[in-house]
Amino acid sequence: MEQGEAAPPAAEEKGGEEEDDFGYRLFPDRNKKPQSFLVRSLFTFHNRCQLMLRMTLDTNPYAQLLLEAMKQSGCTVFNDRHFSCENCDGCVSGGFDSATSQIVLCQNNIRQQSHMNRVVTHELIHAFDHCRAHVDWFKNVKHLACSEIRAANLSGDCTLMNEIARFKFGLKGHHQTCVRDRAIRSILAVRKVSKETAEKAVDEVFDACFNDLEPFGRIPHSKTDARRAYKDFQNRDRYNANL
Repeated sequence: MEQGEAAPPAAEEKGGEEEDDFGYRLFPDRNKKPQSFLVRSLFTFHNRCQLMLRMTLDTNPYAQLLLEAMKQSGCTVFNDRHFSCENCDGCVSGGFDSATSQIVLCQNNIRQQSHMNRVVTHELIHAFDHCRAHVDWFKNVKHLACSEIRAANLSGDCTLMNEIARFKFGLKGHHQTCVRDRAIRSILAVRKVSKETAEKAVDEVFDACFNDLEPFGRIPHSKTDARRAYKDFQNRDRYNANL
């Protein structure tokens, strides 16, 4: 999750306590009536978001592999149906709304193509998990933690260049540390739980979820790795078809 990239489903009451909106406060446009195409076309942010999204879906090997994997899993992704460019809170870049099976892209916060590539990949991993498994995004924080670990691990969130840009440096084990920290931050952004609860959930599922590399089959540390993973994925399906 990129600074709170997972937008979980609808809110529910918590036994007399403050209502937990499951992160929707970060995505205010989720509760607004959709604007007409003419109105939306007048806003530069929206046009830029749509153009960058199309570039990602057409050229980015991370996204292309995930789209193909979801299609084979029976969850074909359609641009107009499953992606929505919206204005969000200033601290988030995107989110996966499991209630509508829709990926939210924060048009006011995504300004570079490389950022769009990473956000789309991150959220497609959540969508892939939603497609292939019975993820309880609402009540089971371990399920959320697992998907956040996988998204941070496989989307490029924790590449060396991204970590350097964040002024974070490390040697052995730094990738795992980055994945853990970003998963915890993501949970805290969309759930009203304590830091201790988030840390415990991440630690309890970390090994299993960090080593779950589907559909990539490897940790894609670069576009070159992602292209190889995409080619291997296509070849794997071809070999299976010949059995």
